[in-house]
Amino acid sequence: MKTFSQAVFLAAAGRLDDLPPPGPPELAFAGRSNVGKSSAINALLGRKRLAYTSKTPGRTQTINFFELAGGARLVDFPGYGFARVPRPLRAQWEQLVGDYLGADRALVGVVVVMDARHPLTPLDRQLLGWLGDTRVLLLLTKADKLGRAELAAALKTVSAASRREALLFSSVTRQGVEECRGLLEQWLAAGRWNKKPPAKGM
Repeated sequence: MKTFSQAVFLAAAGRLDDLPPPGPPELAFAGRSNVGKSSAINALLGRKRLAYTSKTPGRTQTINFFELAGGARLVDFPGYGFARVPRPLRAQWEQLVGDYLGADRALVGVVVVMDARHPLTPLDRQLLGWLGDTRVLLLLTKADKLGRAELAAALKTVSAASRREALLFSSVTRQGVEECRGLLEQWLAAGRWNKKPPAKGM
């Protein structure tokens, strides 16, 4: 947990010009609104409210940066798929995330957060397509809401359909927390700089 135990808020970017200067390796988190992304980040960082959680979809309107031990960064993207947010605002957020993905940054991988009960929605699949060859972990949150057989089936289905690594996770029972930390620390240690195609929108 050493890498994640001393995380501090670094910056919130609402425009491309607001992004912190590139340099340190970055781990990005993306996911549909209300799938438990902020709760997952807080669980990984061992904090209660470092990443803001809300029952209101589309609450996060900026890309939020957190500095980890050793100087690496955790990057929290705005949620996507929020139906009640005005289209112009959605377009603004989509452009911001697209600008980030198309920029020359040391992105070592993206954690795509999905509700284990409703994984691989059309928007999730679209995002995975945009990410191309970028290293991706599919984090299936709210695992405490399903039984063992349902969890096993969800994990098998997602892994087979996406051909990406997937992990069951619960911020309530802490299932998968240590495993996720260990994997992300390996990503940071490898330090691979993956160049990504620009996203066209979310």
